[in-house]
Amino acid sequence: QDQLVATGGGSVQAGDSLRLSCEVSRYVRYDLYCLGWFRAFPGKKREGIAIMTKDGIIDYHDSVKGRFTISETSADNGSHILTLLMNNLKPEDTAVYSCAADVGGRFGVPCTVEESDIGFGYGGKQGTQVTVSS
Repeated sequence: QDQLVATGGGSVQAGDSLRLSCEVSRYVRYDLYCLGWFRAFPGKKREGIAIMTKDGIIDYHDSVKGRFTISETSADNGSHILTLLMNNLKPEDTAVYSCAADVGGRFGVPCTVEESDIGFGYGGKQGTQVTVSS
């Protein structure tokens, strides 16, 4: 069972905002190296757009800098909620969004957007559709 399920997608107008969420169990959170948000355009591989290390260092894809914010909060049940706040959405943001984590170690590969095509094999299988119309 996929433990990282993204929720909160929908159909909005350009300029609107959406908040995506993903629950991370405390057991996974303890073991992970980094986690983040990804999106996949039709027929394309997913790309990392907001990556966070276990210590809270964040990296954004240039296309979302200044508009998207990744954050993490603790839930009452001990799990963690990973959130992606998306402001000023554009039609080119239309994609399937998912969250994934790297729990297997990265052997020195940094947790960055540029290196997010490596690892991040935990979760990410159940995304949420975001559709932005002009």
